[in-house]
Amino acid sequence: MQLEKSYACHGGTVNYYVHESGITQTSMKFSLFLPPQIKEKEVPYLLFLSGLTCTEDNFTVKAGAYQQASELGIAVLAPDTSPRGETVPNDDAYDLGQGAGFYLDATQEPWAKHFQMESYLIKELLPLVEEEFSLDKSRRFICGHSMGGHGSLTLHLKYPQMFASCSAFAPIVAPSQVPWGQKAFQAYFGNEPEQWQEHDACCLVKKAENADRNPPILIDQGLNDSFLEEELKPHLFKEACSQAGQKLVLREHADYDHSYFFIQSFIADHLRWHYEQK
Repeated sequence: MQLEKSYACHGGTVNYYVHESGITQTSMKFSLFLPPQIKEKEVPYLLFLSGLTCTEDNFTVKAGAYQQASELGIAVLAPDTSPRGETVPNDDAYDLGQGAGFYLDATQEPWAKHFQMESYLIKELLPLVEEEFSLDKSRRFICGHSMGGHGSLTLHLKYPQMFASCSAFAPIVAPSQVPWGQKAFQAYFGNEPEQWQEHDACCLVKKAENADRNPPILIDQGLNDSFLEEELKPHLFKEACSQAGQKLVLREHADYDHSYFFIQSFIADHLRWHYEQK
């Protein structure tokens, strides 16, 4: 793990790292905000998963999260959204290939060799940062935006013991039923409905054990979001949670769109919400 650059920020530091991943078989990048409290004790931390086209830099620069994170003493880990490089497969469209890893393990060629983002996060990146830094594993939170919102929901539901709480901004909640998800799943999995369902939050929450005992999930959705009706469909997740008994806080906001201005407006709420979960 190599430190590429570091910046003082709200009493802590924003650090950018690169490392060689044995799982994606590429170099992978991530940013990590370390609050000032980490000098004295272990701190909770948030894994933030970004959306289509993003890198480790988008949330780091645009979200305005670190003043609140510093005050609460929360570290924030923001990985890249996919493997990258000249030998890594890609697509001309923005919603497939590099920048569009969908936080899953692809099984179809040419994607399967490198596009192993689920295993990368769970088996490699989280253990790596927890070994190197004073992070509290018992207070590991997850959040994401859009494609990353899909990732935060699915990983939380697939690994319920790993994350103390989960939230999302404008997530893709039913990828099996919307163009973004159908395109990606067809490419990464082929015609395998069972694999599709293993990465669909609406399907996963219905199968979750003791869903009624799980911590609540927080979702913020802008009602001026141009992707709301065709790609996001939060009402489907609300219905699925209701059927499963999963507690859900779905907040809808007039005038807000899909941009980082939306995330800026409510990221402090999310950080406080995670911090207060027991």
